[in-house]
Amino acid sequence: MANDASEARTTTDHDTIREWAEARGGVPATVAGTESGGGEAGILRFDFPGGAGEDQLEHIDWDEWFDKFEKKNLALLYQDEKSDGEGSTFLKLVTR
Repeated sequence: MANDASEARTTTDHDTIREWAEARGGVPATVAGTESGGGEAGILRFDFPGGAGEDQLEHIDWDEWFDKFEKKNLALLYQDEKSDGEGSTFLKLVTR
């Protein structure tokens, strides 16, 4: 039977999101080249240490990240731990 911590959860709580990301070394970021003409952040991501690096990420501050998160009416689908108990960086930004 799976550990409850390995189950995916969904939240819109800013403190929960920030604590989850920072506990894993994550920094708020946007995908380079996806910002709008008005200077608004582009596609939201977290930059985790040792990440895949397939996208070029630009770090942004938490206020900017959460501003875009709210404007796009997003929620964070995330996992605390993998099934083996190791900390997980699994996440997906989904529409509320």
